[in-house]
Amino acid sequence: WQTENGVLLPSLQSALPFLDLHGTPRLEFHQSVFDELREKLLERVSAIALEGKVEERYKKLEDLLEKSFSLVKMPSIQPVVMCVMKHLPKVPEKKLKLVMADKDLYKACAVEVKRQIWQDNQALFGDEVSPLLKQYILEKENILFSNDISVLHNFFSPSPKTRRQGEVVQKLTQMIGKNVKLYDMVLQFLRTLFLRTRNVHYCTLRAELLMSLHDLEISEICTVDPCHKFTWCLDACIREKFVDNKRARELQGFLDGVKKGQEQVLGDLSMILCDPFAINTLALSTIRHLQDLVGQDTLPRESPDLLLLLRMLSLGQGAWDMIDSQVFKEPKMEAELITKFLPMLMSFVVDDHMFNVDQKLPSEEKGPIPYPSTIPEAFTKFLQENRIACEIGLYYILHITKLRNKNAFLRLLPALVETFSDLAFSDIFLHLLTGNLTLLGDEFALEEFCTSLFDGFFLTACSRKENVHRHVLRLLLHLHHKVAPAKLESLQKALEPTKQSGEAVKELYNQLTEKLELRKPSPAEATETPSMELPLPTVPTPASR
Repeated sequence: WQTENGVLLPSLQSALPFLDLHGTPRLEFHQSVFDELREKLLERVSAIALEGKVEERYKKLEDLLEKSFSLVKMPSIQPVVMCVMKHLPKVPEKKLKLVMADKDLYKACAVEVKRQIWQDNQALFGDEVSPLLKQYILEKENILFSNDISVLHNFFSPSPKTRRQGEVVQKLTQMIGKNVKLYDMVLQFLRTLFLRTRNVHYCTLRAELLMSLHDLEISEICTVDPCHKFTWCLDACIREKFVDNKRARELQGFLDGVKKGQEQVLGDLSMILCDPFAINTLALSTIRHLQDLVGQDTLPRESPDLLLLLRMLSLGQGAWDMIDSQVFKEPKMEAELITKFLPMLMSFVVDDHMFNVDQKLPSEEKGPIPYPSTIPEAFTKFLQENRIACEIGLYYILHITKLRNKNAFLRLLPALVETFSDLAFSDIFLHLLTGNLTLLGDEFALEEFCTSLFDGFFLTACSRKENVHRHVLRLLLHLHHKVAPAKLESLQKALEPTKQSGEAVKELYNQLTEKLELRKPSPAEATETPSMELPLPTVPTPASR
């Protein structure tokens, strides 16, 4: 039996006793020969998949699969069967069903085979994708609530290319491969989840996924996605954090080029523009344009570039409504936004310039002119009723905070208590605001500043919005040493978690309490410390000996 089933090499028979002398079992020898042969077979399968005419090579592989598939559950043969299936562009339906029905086989097969299973099994594909989407949202929220508060490294700091290297985007890109059907399924999942949760991070993933496939030059998908060129152009703007004139004209060309009967593409374009990274770029560009217009004595309605930015902001902000209602047309822009609200913002910029100039003039008998403290009622109304105005207004407030303009900040802060959809209490705005407030660190020692910021703004929403509670605690963890002790004590009481508070709030509050405990002087130090100056004995120097 051994002779019949052994390796039939005449020269081997005389050599085998040497292995016996070395105490090497025959099993070990046969196992190593088997492994070697398997490696050779795997290499040959990969080579067959690339050589000869297409029909011939696949015919060979199909025959090989037919012969070997019955052994697919044998661990030693399984890699060969899986390798053959991996190289077949279309595995027979019957075999796919058998793989799908067996959990272990499904787990062991290559992603190329899984793609063939997924494209006809949306539910199974959804089960694979769902944990990745959850992980993605969690990663974004962890960045927004990170304890590292910095004006230099914030949520929007990583470049688009860096973000696309993230684990989730890379895994999804690999799962999709060049399969348009799977790509469409993922987009459908993202649209559905965006509708269900209103979470804008799904819009970011929509854009990142398309650009990740673009980086890999997967033309099979990029050429059929009508948003590809628009997203590519916008991606370059996001990288620069500014929409320049050349790119603005390109983007406008895409929007104007949406033909009758193809309006549905507006739903996808609006989702791309709803990505917080796109909104951030458009809003920053809008503020920059407004400042330029002040210098040029030009009104907003006379700037086509500014009007295009507003058009894209409006399309992005209207994404949810458009996809929900399935009415694919651009939202109508309110004339008052351009004729009243933006000039009002420009007047704030002028107020700052006038105040700064006045400070430099020699003071006359009438004394210095105080900084304007009131805000027009219309400004507050716009922030409450108009989404685009609210977004631009919030970015203007971030802008003045970054410039350390305390007067302008305190003047406009009361308008943030009530805003459209509570945008002033959204995580992205609070993440950026807390970062910019670190530049005003020294102002936290002043009672008036803290009262306006905490009592007048943050604490108005802490009890009803847990995310605000978290952001305030993040800020205090970073700046507690700057706040006046009496104010800090009252804030500590006001921010104490309730029974309903989540774990994250309790954890942050405990961290803050620990930090404050460490700063408190110990009772021994608090009492008058005795003088430490003891008379030192005179030590003769070497020279005086």
